[in-house]
Parts: sequence; structure tokens; C-alpha cells
Amino acid sequence: MRSFLKYLAKNDIKAIAPDKIELAKMPSRQIAFLEGSDLERLLGAPLTPQTSTSLRDKAMLELFFSTGLRVSELTNLKKDDINLKKDEFTVKGKGGKWRVVFLSNQAKYWLAKYLEARRDFNPFIFIPLDRAHNQRDKKKMKDKDWEKLTPRSVQRLIKRYSKMAGITKNITPHVLRHSYATDLLQNGADIRSVQEMLGHSSITTTQIYTHVTNKGLAEVFKNFHGKK
Repeated sequence: MRSFLKYLAKNDIKAIAPDKIELAKMPSRQIAFLEGSDLERLLGAPLTPQTSTSLRDKAMLELFFSTGLRVSELTNLKKDDINLKKDEFTVKGKGGKWRVVFLSNQAKYWLAKYLEARRDFNPFIFIPLDRAHNQRDKKKMKDKDWEKLTPRSVQRLIKRYSKMAGITKNITPHVLRHSYATDLLQNGADIRSVQEMLGHSSITTTQIYTHVTNKGLAEVFKNFHGKK
């Protein structure tokens, strides 16, 4: 609107001055995230009972919280992408950009346990195990022929486990990504480092987490200001 009014003024067409236009303020974006007992209950939900499928889902949840992966990044992961003897691996994100993400001890433990239980040649990490036995001929299969969990199926799994955990919020893979970033910031990580670990091209995107840094600043003020 302001650009159009400037154009009119430039061409000597009478109109209201651009600086008289007041733009409506956009409401600040609220993000959902899990912490504390809610997070613990969700991470523990797949383990009753313990089956190959529950091991897969436990490994998936731990990996989400350890790395902050997008759901598409997680579903595209192959066994060869991760060396469990190391604490980090690289992942290809939006725009074909590569970044380093880090594995917690819990994520490494459950990934190892899950992969040890696998009895198939499928190169992808997170797959529909009930159909894995139908895809055993490695030599004849191409990448596009192997089945893997879809982003939608992962969303459904997370929704199911959040209900099992008694969580009333709408939990999605992106909520786990928010939880990862929030946890880092609450424990002292700087926002630039979090930007890099999330794979954000702009710091503006990462600034949705200012609710965390603002809360942290308030705590610093309360604990240290005016103390003698």
C-alpha cells in the first residue's frame, strides 16, 4: 500500500501521504513445545510392550529430540548416513543445504537396539516393519523401490503416542523440533548456534524462540540485578 502511494506522489497524483498509513501489528507467533514430565512421558510411551515396532518408534522419538530433524529429513535417513560410533552426522536439509546434527547417548542406544532387531536389507532406517520381509532381495532393488515411513505415517505415530502419554496438546514432528530448540536455549545455547543446528537460513526464522531467551533474561535480572 505504501509503495503504491509513493508511486502516486511521484507522479503528482493527489493521495494520502504514505507515512499516514498505520499498518496493523501482526500478533506474535506462539509455538508449541514439550518439556519436563510431558516430554518424558512421550519418549517413554512406545516401550509398552517392547517389540521391534516399539523399538523403531522409541528410536525415532529419541532421534527427533536429539537432533531437531524435520520429518522429511528423518524419513529419508539411511543406515549408511549414521555411524553410531560417532556423536554426530550430516543431514541434507531445505535447499540442499548440509548441516551437522548431534546424537545423544539415548538416541544412539535406542537406534542401535532397533537396528540390531532388523532382519532385512532395506537401506532406510525408519520403515514399515510389517512389510519388510517382502523386500529381501537387495540386488534387484533400487532406492525408489524400498519402502520407508512417510511423513504422514510418522505424524500419526506421534499423535498416537502423545495420546498414550496423556498429553492434550496437538503434538506433531515440528513440535518435537520446537522442543529440541527450546531445550537448547533453556540450557544456555546461543541463538546463532541454534539457528545453525536447525538449518535455518535466516536468524529471523530462529527468533520465534525469543520467548525462551526473554524468559532467561528475566531470570538473570531477578537473580543478579541489585544484589550487594
